[in-house]
Parts: sequence; C-alpha cells; structure tokens
Amino acid sequence: MEHTYRLVISCPDRVGIVAKVSNFLSTYNGWITEASHHSDTQAGWFFMRHEIKAESIPFGLDQFRAAFEPIAREFNMNWHIADSARPKRVILMCSKESHCLADLLHRWHSKELNCEIVAVISNHDDLRRMVEWHEIPYHHVPVSKENKAEAFAHIDELFQQYETDVVVLARYMQILPAELCGKYSGKVINIHHSFLPSFAGARPYHQAYSRGVKLIGATCHYVTQDLDEGPIIEQDVIRISHSDSIEDMVRLGKDVEKNVLARGLRSHIEDRVITYENKTVVFD
Repeated sequence: MEHTYRLVISCPDRVGIVAKVSNFLSTYNGWITEASHHSDTQAGWFFMRHEIKAESIPFGLDQFRAAFEPIAREFNMNWHIADSARPKRVILMCSKESHCLADLLHRWHSKELNCEIVAVISNHDDLRRMVEWHEIPYHHVPVSKENKAEAFAHIDELFQQYETDVVVLARYMQILPAELCGKYSGKVINIHHSFLPSFAGARPYHQAYSRGVKLIGATCHYVTQDLDEGPIIEQDVIRISHSDSIEDMVRLGKDVEKNVLARGLRSHIEDRVITYENKTVVFD
C-alpha cells in the first residue's frame, strides 16, 4: 500500500474551500492521489477527503497541522489528518456467534484489512482457541446483572491499555453502558440485522420467517447511547422467497452481516467516514 496522508474535513459550505486547500497542498508540492467532495445543500455543510503522497510533502504531520491550522480557523473546519503507515488499533468484541469474528480475523490475517487487531474481548470463553490461533490476546470478561459495572470498568481499562482506536462489536450480545458510549463516541462500531425495529428481541429470523418477508439485510453503525440508532456506516440486503427455510434465512443473514461489517470497518480505518449530526458521509 502506498504511503499517504489522509486529510479529512467538514465545515460550513462556502465558496473557495477546495481552492484554498488545493493551493495549500500545491504550495508544498503535495501530490493528491485521491480527492472526494460532497456538499449537503440542505444542511449547508461541506465534506472533503484528500489522500496525499506522504513523500511529496517536505515535513511530517505535526508541521502539517501547524501550517494548515490558519486555514482551518478561517473556514471553521472540523478536520484531522491521518498517516496510512500507522494502522488503526482495533479491539474486537464477541459473545458466542463466530461468523463476524471469524470473517474479520480472516480478512486481517490475509491483509485485506490494514489495521492491527490488538485484542479480543468476550463475555464467553467459547471462541478463545480461534482467536489465540491468530496469536491475538483473548480476554474473557463475564458480564451479569450483579457485576455489570465492574465488568465494563475492566473493559474500559482494556481499551485504554491497548490504546484502542476503534472497537468492533462483532455480535457482542451485551449493551454498552451510556458512559462508555459517550467516552468512545465515533469509535465503536456495531452490526445488526436490518429487521429492526420490526423484529426486535430474540430469534429475529424466526419472526421474519413467520411474516413471510422478502428481503433480509444488515446495518453497520456507530454505537450511541440510543440503542441501535447511531449513525449508519453501511447497509445491504439479500432477496429471499417463500422457498427459503428458517435455516436458509439464518445462513443468508450471517453472510450479509459479516460482509456489511467488514465494509463498514474498512471505511472507518481508511478514514472514509465523516459523521455529521446523526448521519454519515462515506466516501468510496
């Protein structure tokens, strides 16, 4: 993978934003390899993402930030710049279902995902052997009504210990406390079936089968204090028919869940997602 810097910006829309940023980069001989822009005309907000060859810039990120700051102030920008040579540090969380976890581990192992999976945390011990085969630390943190506060305090300690950039709930079947959701806002990604809110609770595919649904799908989103209502990163659906059994629906549902989660995580670790209010702009 080519070494690049990723400049990500959102700000009030106005004339001259692209010209100002482009002129800044050309002044320092910055070579843009990818440029994406979006203007939300209803919100009056502008979004952009540039990838720049790192070797074309005559200084590092700290000097870049200092030089760019006057432009950021002028246009009231929310912005950051990331180094592709510093992969995001990822913690995966799971319970007993393995399909999402196994898929992400495979993609990471085969270098499809440019990140560091630094640990796996689970409230069950079932998937330990799979994780440890990949030589990744596995932390079994049981959660019950009686120890919930203590358990999530320990989980927070693990997040800090591993200097975590992003947490992925790969079918982790516990609800994160509001305090953790707030502390790691925009850094926790979840996956769930797209029946919500139609078929909430246990055995959603059985509920869907009894209703004769024709589409099943999955949603990848950021976790907020509002359960399953955070900004959506990625979605997909699969068409089914009356001939599909409950087992078929479960199998197809797992397929779409793991694919959607992988795409959502990839977008996040490549700095392609910009959150605004309760929505996202996701640049391809």
